[in-house]
Amino acid sequence: MAAEGRGGGGPGVEGAAGSGRTPLRACWGLLRGLLLASLAAGSCRGNSVERKIYIPLNKTAPCVRLLNATHQIGCQSSISGDTGVIHVVEKEEDLSWVLTDGPHPPYMILLDGNLFNRRVMQQLKGTSRVSGLAVAAAKPSPPQGFSPGLNCPNDGFGVYSKDYGPQFAHCNQTVWNPVGSGLSYEDFDFPIFLLEDANETQVIKQCYQDHNVPRDGAGPEYPLCAMQLFSHMHAVTNTVTCMRRSSLQSTFSINPEIVCDPLLDYNVWSTLQPINSSGKIEPEKEVILVATRIDSHSFFWNIAPGAESAVSSFVTHLAAAEALHKASDVQLLQRNIMFTFFQGETFDYIGSSRMVYDMEKDKFPLGLDNIHSFVELNQVALRNDSVLWMHTDPVSRRNESVEGQVRNLLDILSNSSVGSNVTLQEAGFSQPLPPSSFQRFLRARHIPGVVLTDHRTAFQNRYYQSMYDTPENIRMQYPEGLSPEETLEYVTDTAQSLAEVATVVARALYRLAGGANTTSAIQADPKTVSRMLYGFLIKMNNSWFQSIIKPDLKGILGDVPQHYVAVSSPVNTTYLVQYVLANLTGTVVNLTKEECLNPEKAPSSEQEMYEYAWVQGSLDPNSTSRVPYCVRSTVHLSKALSPAFELRQWGSTEYSTWTESRWKEIRARIFLVASKELEIITLVVGIAILVLSLFATYFINAKADILFSIPRDPGAVAY
Repeated sequence: MAAEGRGGGGPGVEGAAGSGRTPLRACWGLLRGLLLASLAAGSCRGNSVERKIYIPLNKTAPCVRLLNATHQIGCQSSISGDTGVIHVVEKEEDLSWVLTDGPHPPYMILLDGNLFNRRVMQQLKGTSRVSGLAVAAAKPSPPQGFSPGLNCPNDGFGVYSKDYGPQFAHCNQTVWNPVGSGLSYEDFDFPIFLLEDANETQVIKQCYQDHNVPRDGAGPEYPLCAMQLFSHMHAVTNTVTCMRRSSLQSTFSINPEIVCDPLLDYNVWSTLQPINSSGKIEPEKEVILVATRIDSHSFFWNIAPGAESAVSSFVTHLAAAEALHKASDVQLLQRNIMFTFFQGETFDYIGSSRMVYDMEKDKFPLGLDNIHSFVELNQVALRNDSVLWMHTDPVSRRNESVEGQVRNLLDILSNSSVGSNVTLQEAGFSQPLPPSSFQRFLRARHIPGVVLTDHRTAFQNRYYQSMYDTPENIRMQYPEGLSPEETLEYVTDTAQSLAEVATVVARALYRLAGGANTTSAIQADPKTVSRMLYGFLIKMNNSWFQSIIKPDLKGILGDVPQHYVAVSSPVNTTYLVQYVLANLTGTVVNLTKEECLNPEKAPSSEQEMYEYAWVQGSLDPNSTSRVPYCVRSTVHLSKALSPAFELRQWGSTEYSTWTESRWKEIRARIFLVASKELEIITLVVGIAILVLSLFATYFINAKADILFSIPRDPGAVAY
């Protein structure tokens, strides 16, 4: 059939032509097969080739971009990542090589944590010779202190303004965080990463020593050790811009590309006496609101240990709630008590402003009129001489009625500390409130209240909103050689001290609620405080936390606890505060798993008044299985999303407008880079080989009939 397609000629000629083309087809088939095989092998082995070129840095934390109504802050890389030759800076004199002398810019700096300060960062920010920064955390923590937060936290969103206590606005009277450098609120146009693993830091330094150290004052020779950081951010300018773009995408695009998300989570709250969480309590019912924050922040994303700024206060709050619930007559108290844990307070009071908004709009079981008084626990772990300071608002106290109630509150607190190791003192009538959730409630109503702290004026905490606000900052120390279980149960001096504060607070709340019995039996448990400090500061994945959460939530128990509010909710801290509070204040009830998960099926469940949780329970001593049970409590969650986003007022100056940019990938790696000359030579040679290959391929294809034909058999020639 093939011969017919080509036209005339005898049978002999046809046979010869056919025998010449068959090897040609076979040869091209073989080439195609080899090409496909090589491509398949390349795709399978591409990763191994990449591993031979690059060393990934797996234990890092990036600085990411955050935005509010007016600004963008944080860091980002270019869309393809930023690359630079590594230079180690361990003292300020080393900066001259990077900024002026070095012959191979741009540089990627490995910066000693003790030099990570505003003065150095401003020098690096003002030059094009720096492409990025990797920070090695200082160990021990910088003795002079380090706080990248503002020296006047949450300025403009508290109660003090030109219309209310103008002499106290903008920290005119008291600078609360004097070591605050404001670094977290700067905008950097290059990537900055934290190196969390000392071994990876050492690998980078060794690579630098082997390839990049200047020899005799001259620049090092190629190849050089380089680093590449990827942290490109999608959002720009401010929240108004990014939310508008995201909104347009959501409206008109089938596959919307959201560029930023609001910071959000949930507040955790419960009441001493159960209330209908879906209804409204009577206007005449009085409730004492006890509050604290549960979030923290630092320069780097999701690195927020918050030992003093958050954990010390909410652990004390939890211990006080447990102690109070154990009192025999709590259900008979004249006033109810509400234990509230606010999320997002670091970012202009997200949680508290949302609760006030919901109360004003009748979207919460309580109204502002129901609040009898307000007690807030702020930073309480670093007391000097066991003194706890009581801060009140001097402006609202000018009202005689408020002054009388505040004075009664202060007297009850002072009397409750008699005979304890805690000394309560007034900060002074002319002293304003420190940054606190209470300020958001005062913006709406003159409520009698007090904020308890370990500082009279400036913070005792020298590491406010920083990666160094760790257990060591609040003097948590354990003997060497303890197992994880022994460490969990070990009562540190810090735990004992916070338990004493919790005892005083619980006794004062009992008196404030109308309790008439002796308060000597109300006692916070130091062992419970020890467990909470260990779980919230050292290791979340411990046996106690495992036993008190739902089986489907065991994935939240990471190793190192962090307390950043984030954009996905609830975050680990919120879940754990919820279940710790339920465990400490709830009741184990005799319900089956089905009844616990569906309380409407259980008789007398009173599901409007209580929440039910089927938790894992402890391990059975004789097996590897757990003994689950049902917990009934009054613990609830309420939304902690700024009202600005519900109202679509993205440029609001009344409410928090913080958003977090989205990104595609966050990663870091090091590798050896060749000189520009060698790279150009390699490129030119590669192009030349490609051109020669194309010519060779064209020539072989054009002469294929000659090159791949089989010589004719003389005996087969037809005449």
